[in-house]
Amino acid sequence: MSIEVEEAVLKKACMEMIETIFLCLPNAFKGTIYRVGKLPCLVVERIASGVIGDEREKISWGFPAKSEYNPPGKAWVEYRDDPGRPLEAMSWCVGKQKSWTAEDPTNDTRSVRLQVEVGVEDFQHMEPVLVRKSDLNLDMYSSIEYPGNYTGDTIWKDSEHVVVAVIKIHFRPYTIKINSHETRVIKKLSRSLGTELLSYQLRQESMKAMQGLARDRLNACNILADSLRNAITKTGLIFSLVKQEIGRLRNHWERVLLEESNKTSLKADRVRDLNMILMNLAELDEDLREGLINAQNRFLELSLPHEQGKRWVVMQIEEKWKEILIRYPQDDDKCKMIWQGIDNLKGSLHFGQDSDSIADYDKIPEELKMEWVSLIYQDTDRFD
Repeated sequence: MSIEVEEAVLKKACMEMIETIFLCLPNAFKGTIYRVGKLPCLVVERIASGVIGDEREKISWGFPAKSEYNPPGKAWVEYRDDPGRPLEAMSWCVGKQKSWTAEDPTNDTRSVRLQVEVGVEDFQHMEPVLVRKSDLNLDMYSSIEYPGNYTGDTIWKDSEHVVVAVIKIHFRPYTIKINSHETRVIKKLSRSLGTELLSYQLRQESMKAMQGLARDRLNACNILADSLRNAITKTGLIFSLVKQEIGRLRNHWERVLLEESNKTSLKADRVRDLNMILMNLAELDEDLREGLINAQNRFLELSLPHEQGKRWVVMQIEEKWKEILIRYPQDDDKCKMIWQGIDNLKGSLHFGQDSDSIADYDKIPEELKMEWVSLIYQDTDRFD
C-alpha cells in the first residue's frame, strides 16, 4: 500500500513543492522528489527534478541522463545497507524514516557520488515524507508484508508511519547544517506534501467510488462508507456527492409524476422549441449554433433546484442568446418567441413542485409527500 496518485497530478504537486522550497531557501539550487512505491518492494522513482538559475527566476526541469532512480526506479533490496555496497542516504531516509544532512560531504559516509566520483562534493539534505498508516487504512490489512534489512530485521512494522516520498535538496557549499533553519523548513514542507498527496489520493478514491455508484449503487454505498471515512473531514468532495445523489432523486421524482399524469417532459418540450428556432436561423454562425444547442441539450441532463436552475439557464443559455441577437438581429416577433421560450424553460424547473401534479400522485401520504418535495428541492449551496 502506498500513495497512488495520477502521474500528472503527482508530478505537478512535486514541482510546486520544489518551487516553494526554492522560494523559502535562497541557498538551495537543486531539488528532486522521489516517490516510494508499494510494500514490500519500496521502489524509489524520481518524479520531478529542477535546478534554479543564479538569478532565482527560472527553474530548469528534467532528469539527469543517467540515474538508477530514473523511471522505473530502484527497489529496496538494491539501495538498502548491504555489506560490500556503498551506503546511501536514501536507505537511511526510507529505512529509518529519518532525514539525512550532508553538511560535510568530504566525510559523509552516505555520499554515493563522493564514493564513485572523486572530488565531487554534494551539500544536500534529504527528508522522508511520512503519512500515517491509519490514514492509508493500513491497520485494517493483517497481510501487509514489510521488508527487512540485510540482517533480516523488519522495518516500519512498529512505526505509526510509512514513507511515501523523499525530498532531496542541494545547497551551495557550506550553507547547510544539521538541524539548521533550512532543514526545519524542509521538514515542515514535507509534512505539507504528505497531506497534499493524501488528499489527492482520497479525492481519487472518491472519484472511483462515484463511477462505481453508476454501475452498482448498493455496492458503491459500501465502498464509499470505507474509502470516504477519512475523506469526509479532509476534502469537500462529499458535498458534491450529496448534491449529485439529490439530483438523481429529483430526476426519479419528476419521472414518476410524468408517468402518473401521462404528460410529456416539459423540459424536453421547451428545449426542442428553442432548438427548432435555432435551426431556422439560416444566417447564424455554425459554431454559435452548435454551442447553444449543446448547452440546451445539456440542460436536459441536469436536475437542479429552482434558483440554481434559473442561474444555470441565465449563464449557459440566456447569455448565449443575447450574444446571437446582438450579432444577428431578429424582428420583434422572433425575439418575443425566443424570450418566451427561455421563460418557459425556466418555468419547467417548477414541474416537480407543481401542486396539481403532486396532488395527482396518491401513492404516498400527503404529509410525507410534501416533506419529500421540500427536502429534494431545497437550496443545496449549504446543508444542515
